[in-house]
Amino acid sequence: MSFFAVLVALLIEQLRPLPRGNRLPRWVSGWFDWTSRNLDAGHTRHAWMVWLVAVLAPALLASAVYLGLRSYSLLLALAFDVLVLYFTLGFRQFSHWFTEIRDALDRGDEHEARRLLAAWRHLDASELPRTAVLRHVMEHSLLAAHRHVFGVFFGFVALSALGLGPAGALLYRLAGAAANHWGPRLRPGEVEQSEAMRALAQRLYDLIDHVPARMTAFGFAVVGNFEEAINGWRRDAGLWLRPNEGVILASASGAVGVQLGGSAPAGVTPERAAVQPARPVSPGEDDTLLEAAGATPGMVPQMAHLQSMVGLVWRSVVLWLLTVALLSLANVLG
Repeated sequence: MSFFAVLVALLIEQLRPLPRGNRLPRWVSGWFDWTSRNLDAGHTRHAWMVWLVAVLAPALLASAVYLGLRSYSLLLALAFDVLVLYFTLGFRQFSHWFTEIRDALDRGDEHEARRLLAAWRHLDASELPRTAVLRHVMEHSLLAAHRHVFGVFFGFVALSALGLGPAGALLYRLAGAAANHWGPRLRPGEVEQSEAMRALAQRLYDLIDHVPARMTAFGFAVVGNFEEAINGWRRDAGLWLRPNEGVILASASGAVGVQLGGSAPAGVTPERAAVQPARPVSPGEDDTLLEAAGATPGMVPQMAHLQSMVGLVWRSVVLWLLTVALLSLANVLG
């Protein structure tokens, strides 16, 4: 049933995506603000209480609803799975940014591309050269694909196999949203959080995302250049500050053969590691554009690499869907 739920949710999301500017992110942010305002008193035990109420409780509630529906009708349980996945899983929740930035670069409007990148990721992209814009678009798009699609998919499949329905999908998305909402960069209108709350939310999300991130990286290796992806994973994952981001980006870089990483202005994410080992510039590479210190090996990012990354992601989606379908078939036949 997991395969059909994911497939149907992806199809619906492609045909009828959530409208841009929908209220769901604001409702989630309001929920996080309400729980932290009423429960966070600055200590670790209070941070745990906030996280359990804000993140774990909705996931458990979704599981309870699923189990109740399943006891009555499998079709109703499947419909509930699809409903939760529709709101938690999907490319259309971020792909419009990628498309608009790609179109701006394609017509040579680098100013508009930087403006869109800044609006999407809430960073200062005004000084980024074209090659750096391409690199950051690829990095952010790969991480967004993981957080909106692959991570949710793996969380859903794992807990669905245990009979908990869509709890894994909701837990993964809420944990990621909490880590982002209670992160170090406060946006207008957000409630300031205690350091204990910020640290706990990020630590728990890193823990939850540990296996999904490596599954995503492995999928990129299988559908791309396997040897280079694995070598990049082992060699270059440490170029990024957060290990889970590092394994995904290093694997994708090797899978496609494009350079990712490198130096970046303060505030531009994904965050680089504090210490970036220098790498000699390979023949044919332009060291004025690459900012090669701390970058992965590979070709200078070009427009064609954006399409290569799209292909890599979609092939990986097909890989994991077929894997779940075959496991489901084997379970039925067994």
